[in-house]
Amino acid sequence: MAGALEGKVVAITGASSGIGEATALALAEEGAAIALGARRADRLRDLAERIDGGPGRALPIEVDVGDEEAARSFVEQANSELGGLDVLINNAGVMLLGPIEGADTEHWRRMVDVNVLGLLYCTHAAIPIMREQGGGTIVNVSSVAGRFANAGSGVYNLTKFGVGAFSEALRQEAVESKIRVVVVEPGYVETELQGHNVDAVRDTIEQMRERIGEVLTADDIAESIRWAATRPPHMSVNEVLIRPSGQAR
Repeated sequence: MAGALEGKVVAITGASSGIGEATALALAEEGAAIALGARRADRLRDLAERIDGGPGRALPIEVDVGDEEAARSFVEQANSELGGLDVLINNAGVMLLGPIEGADTEHWRRMVDVNVLGLLYCTHAAIPIMREQGGGTIVNVSSVAGRFANAGSGVYNLTKFGVGAFSEALRQEAVESKIRVVVVEPGYVETELQGHNVDAVRDTIEQMRERIGEVLTADDIAESIRWAATRPPHMSVNEVLIRPSGQAR
């Protein structure tokens, strides 16, 4: 039996680990050809080998989405080498938390470059491709931090609130082109993101994890993306907010 994405092409950023990796595997099970984008080429090659042994196929492409030319090239290469672009999943993200006063502003630039500009660059490249082929789906992975701001995560909040606002404006613009726009907003997910912070911030994150109890896995989010991306053409899932049951906000 053919999968729901048989014959479709998917491009995923941040595909070398976590939500991106899990989503690539989930959509490959549906028969999609998948362009895997991330900076860690070795991980992408390993993932591509796993996918190529199943119903899907994969094209690993090393890319830093914060580089506009590289981001555009990633999307265009997915289209040219895999024969189209049906789903773009803007998943690449950086979470560097801490107080605003005294912050390393290079952390701010990196979050804006990846979380905002990288998403914009890839989307900008994908829209004309999808419009010309008659439609498509763009999935923007945001966060519960795009709904609620907290002390210690101000710039991360800024980037994720921006993803939500941009996605809604894009959804309205893209209706006539039959391009669906989905925002996925996970709560606490066990991924590598937390480990990129300084010790004091990691301690705070671990305390939050203990309060929550069982947290989400990358597979949980991948399943929500699979569901949204495989709805029939007349159905547009605009927003998916998913938290661990023990997370209050």
